[in-house]
Amino acid sequence: MKKILLVAQREFLATASTKAFVFGVLVTPVLIGAMIFILPRMMHNSPPKVVGDVAIIDPTGEVTPALTAYLTKEQLAKRRDADYRRLQNAMPAALRSSGAGGQIDSALSTALGDVPVLTVVSLNLGADVETAKDPLKAAPEKGEAGTGRLALVVVHSDAVDRAPGKASFGSYEIFVRAKLDDRVEEEISDGVREAIIGARIRKSGIERAQIDALTRIDKVTSRTVTAAGENRTNEFLNQVMPAMFMALLLVSVMLSGQYLLTTTVEEKQSRVVEVLLSATSPMELMVGKIFGQMAVGFLVLALYLGLGVVALLSFASLGMLDPMLIVFLLIFFFIAYLSVGAFMAAIGAAVNEMREAQGLMTPVMMVIMVPWILWMPISRDPNSTFAIVLSFLPPVSSFVTMLRMASATPPPLWQSLLSVVVSAAGAVAMLWFAAKVFRIGLLMFGKPPNFATLVRWVRMG
Repeated sequence: MKKILLVAQREFLATASTKAFVFGVLVTPVLIGAMIFILPRMMHNSPPKVVGDVAIIDPTGEVTPALTAYLTKEQLAKRRDADYRRLQNAMPAALRSSGAGGQIDSALSTALGDVPVLTVVSLNLGADVETAKDPLKAAPEKGEAGTGRLALVVVHSDAVDRAPGKASFGSYEIFVRAKLDDRVEEEISDGVREAIIGARIRKSGIERAQIDALTRIDKVTSRTVTAAGENRTNEFLNQVMPAMFMALLLVSVMLSGQYLLTTTVEEKQSRVVEVLLSATSPMELMVGKIFGQMAVGFLVLALYLGLGVVALLSFASLGMLDPMLIVFLLIFFFIAYLSVGAFMAAIGAAVNEMREAQGLMTPVMMVIMVPWILWMPISRDPNSTFAIVLSFLPPVSSFVTMLRMASATPPPLWQSLLSVVVSAAGAVAMLWFAAKVFRIGLLMFGKPPNFATLVRWVRMG
């Protein structure tokens, strides 16, 4: 056991102390944390104010007055305030009540920017459209997001009254200046549509209030019912949370597994492994290398899990996340890494250089990536027959069960526990297979083996 621990310590330090590891793995969480700290402060810089006119050619004479009323500064401010309230309501209550809530409110207000000042200018009916477009080509003045002509609206003559013999109404065309704020363009388009619809309703003699009452249904927000109480359903969380947990598991396992493969190939290629085998047995060397790289993977998992621990605890307080998920994440990391690490150690011992390892790694990678490829169907129906079968099929069982447990409808506890047992049994079988290959392949040189050769080595052992 002492030799295994010494090999594990050497493997961990040889990987974790390299500049490539520090920069590629440790610096990334620091950069993410810095961006989380810096971005809200950068958003306090207000975007340039939009000021300009909207030209319109309106042969109906019905659209211009309504569009003018729709684009007044008061009406724009009213709709902007409604957008701000919707964004606030979409924010989880725990986040609103936290210390970051005030900063987020300020950032949202700044991101929305100042209310644009838009002036509707009616052009003569005989105005040439191409000539009316010319002001749109002028570049805005420095420091201004919008000055001069911002858009040109051309209303079709039959937009309000149907042309004789036609079953449908006409529409309109809109031309905008380059790089105009999408929100301003949307406001103009919505205003034209609202003005045309209003004119059509007035012509029909039907009251607008009656139509609105018949066709409007306020959108309701569902509430998730748990043993801890009821909370507003977070659709984004329901979709992303399973992927977040599986990604944590997959990235930490694959990254450390790749390091294990690389170090094994390099030591075999440089003949260092022959020195190591003079002091340890092949089994001690393989187990030590697996445990050493497992510590590397656990460090990666802890770093990225630490970035989200505040949010995870917040969600747990809302009854939206079971804290036991973190416990199962650690259990499945241990099992999944033993499975993947066993394969990586076996492949590294069997080949002579990294180029030869690619052919053997491809089928392994394809199998491990199955849960990621099928993330959406599994997370949407985590209790389907297909998802249940994959939960008991090593080596993907750990990833699939983690995905199912983090979904909106987690599996029964007995299925999760049974998956742990099955996955552990699969890991033991893979370790047995890898040990046979590792013992024979470590000192073999020459033509790289295929899977048939690996199976023959196992039978020989």
